[in-house]
Amino acid sequence: MTQKELDYVEDAVKHESSLGAIIQESITTLTDENLVSFMQKQLDNHKSMQEKLMNLLEEKANE
Repeated sequence: MTQKELDYVEDAVKHESSLGAIIQESITTLTDENLVSFMQKQLDNHKSMQEKLMNLLEEKANE
């Protein structure tokens, strides 16, 4: 993976982290349980994607 590609992956990790923080903040203000449940699933998806991207970076760092 080139340095430019690694930079893109790092940016994606930061993006996922930011989205997770925004969603978490939103969840604290919601009162509709259906919407809270939906947003929690979205948060879980973004955390999962962030984890996958971090694992990719770690793999490349260990090569």
